[in-house]
Amino acid sequence: MEQEIKKIVFEKAIEIFGQIIPEKIIQTQKTRGDVKGDLTLVLFPIVGMLKSSPQEIGNKIGDFLVSNTQWIDSYEVAGGFLNLVASQEYWLNRLKEINAEAEYGFAQPNSKIPMMVEYSSPNTNKPLHLGHLRNIFLGHAVAEILKANGHEVIKTQIINDRGIHICKSMLAWERFSPENDKGEKETPSNTGLKGDKLVGKYYVEFDKNFVREAKEIIAKWEDSEFDGFENEVVLEYQKLHALKEGKDEKTIKGLDAKILDLAKNQTGLLRDAKEMLVKWEARDPQTYLLWNTMNGWVYEGFESTYKMMGVEFDKVYYESDTFILGKDLVMEGLEKDIFYQKEDGSIWVDLTADGLDEKLLLRSDGTAVYMTQDMGTAKDRFADFPNLGGMIYTVGNEQDYHFKVLFLILQKLGFAWANNCHHLSYGMVDLPSGKMKSREGTVVDADDLMAEVVQKAKEATLDRGHIADMSENEVDTLCNLIGMGGLKYYLLKVDPKKRMLFDPAESIELNGNTGPFIQYAYARIQSLLRKGEVSSLSQELVFSDVEIELLKKLNDAPKALEEAAQQLAPSLIANYLFELVKAFNHFYQNVTIFGEEVEDLKNMRLVLSDNVGKVIKSYFNLLGIQVPSKM
Repeated sequence: MEQEIKKIVFEKAIEIFGQIIPEKIIQTQKTRGDVKGDLTLVLFPIVGMLKSSPQEIGNKIGDFLVSNTQWIDSYEVAGGFLNLVASQEYWLNRLKEINAEAEYGFAQPNSKIPMMVEYSSPNTNKPLHLGHLRNIFLGHAVAEILKANGHEVIKTQIINDRGIHICKSMLAWERFSPENDKGEKETPSNTGLKGDKLVGKYYVEFDKNFVREAKEIIAKWEDSEFDGFENEVVLEYQKLHALKEGKDEKTIKGLDAKILDLAKNQTGLLRDAKEMLVKWEARDPQTYLLWNTMNGWVYEGFESTYKMMGVEFDKVYYESDTFILGKDLVMEGLEKDIFYQKEDGSIWVDLTADGLDEKLLLRSDGTAVYMTQDMGTAKDRFADFPNLGGMIYTVGNEQDYHFKVLFLILQKLGFAWANNCHHLSYGMVDLPSGKMKSREGTVVDADDLMAEVVQKAKEATLDRGHIADMSENEVDTLCNLIGMGGLKYYLLKVDPKKRMLFDPAESIELNGNTGPFIQYAYARIQSLLRKGEVSSLSQELVFSDVEIELLKKLNDAPKALEEAAQQLAPSLIANYLFELVKAFNHFYQNVTIFGEEVEDLKNMRLVLSDNVGKVIKSYFNLLGIQVPSKM
């Protein structure tokens, strides 16, 4: 209706106003909820041009539309706004159009430019956790929403399988893993522990010993034992220690943290981890074998977690491959004087003229940093998919600066496609207890959390009853749908840019803005459809206000999908569905279906319900959420 109204007013301007008006000043908006109308025309731009009153301009447009179209029934001018009321015929035709579309609101597949969406991209030194869940569900949903809007989409991840953090887990396993009676160190097969959890255990173990060794060094410094430490380090410690004199508790705590970091850099454990990284980059056989073995454990663990999540990838990249491409780019940039080298051999880029800072690209020992591999990965992806119209990185907002730097470096290297790279920045997920820390072992494990919400869903379902006719397998399937649906919806309903607090119990509530609330509406609709069949809509139908309100919500589905793609915000889909279900519940409570004596009205209400269910199912699927036929 919006586009048709604009077209008529523009093309018939001479007939309506006696002169041509520019198309750009014809503006529409959604009618406010407290006034009658289905679409509002903003009169101010036209009034300003024609030097007439809003009432006169509004009446001219309104009268013309009522007289010359079959789908505007009446109008009202309120201030500078023309509120248009659609006719019964318009709503009947809209319901028929909606009913005829199997994937209502979806664009023609592959009708728009290809896009790549990166999400997950875990490190192979720890299992996936709650923070990963928001990332993965967000990236997967964005990919599906773009696909529904007509884009060809390549879902990808970069496995961060190299670097000092990986070497920390490897070194800790070598040093601290106990041996069984067969002389074997711990493995997934002899412990029964998932591979990603076993490797993560040793990442935490490294940090425990790392801190312990650092505190032993600090104890020596406090006793004035400085043998074996460089003079610069000793002077820095003495300066920080002296600054504590007479300071408040908060300041002292901050200085102690700096002293701890200083001591950590002097530990033998960190030195050995760095040496291991150098050996790995030099392809030392023993180091490479250990790396392959432990990464293999992690990949098996990740795969089972992804299966539980219901997500997948079209293409996987590995940092162990792309960092080499990145190092080549760094050397290329150095030759072109885009980058520069310091006396210690490290290579940097100076972005101060662009309002940023100087950024390290290669360490003095020749090893790569995150920026190095991200440069190589970006180049590799556009080489693999030269027709890409854009690349979306789903990464938390603590990396906002990193991506500003990355995209700017790629632009300076002359890659035109760098302008089509976008960082989908999202807020962190907090727990009631505070921020999660992987190396301290205070994260919420993704496997454990998914199992917990499914178990809570099962307990709630058993308490409510209504499942006596289901087998045990059917109950388990239902509870998995409810638990995982609740979890995904809870993490996706919040605007990606906002930080959020996670409450697993609230996620599976049957009332309120939750996944199970929407799933229940779908199950109710399926129950209705099992009781009665739908047939063709009569031409003589008259809709009640409550039926039109539900139709208006259905009518909004394509716009919600389009805006979700434009803003890369699955929350717009989630909250649209919540509003749709509220409208359906209001409809369900205020009309009778099987008690209706007029067959055409009963059929129309079933068709309406069927299409609400259709939208719930197809749009929930974009969020990776399935719907049950019984609940």
